[in-house]
Amino acid sequence: MARSPAPRTPLAGGFLIAIGAMAGAGVGLFSPIGPTRGFLIGITLGGVLSLALWLIDRRK
Repeated sequence: MARSPAPRTPLAGGFLIAIGAMAGAGVGLFSPIGPTRGFLIGITLGGVLSLALWLIDRRK
């Protein structure tokens, strides 16, 4: 009897958004841009990295 291939598990990129938001807010606390802008910049960068990870994983 032939074995079926193991199901492929996609990579998760949500942690990149969460880490970006926390790091951005933390950096913003100690810089002139402020925590709100740092938070938004962190979410944006995390989202871009998450999208890139999704696109790379989708090709496999």
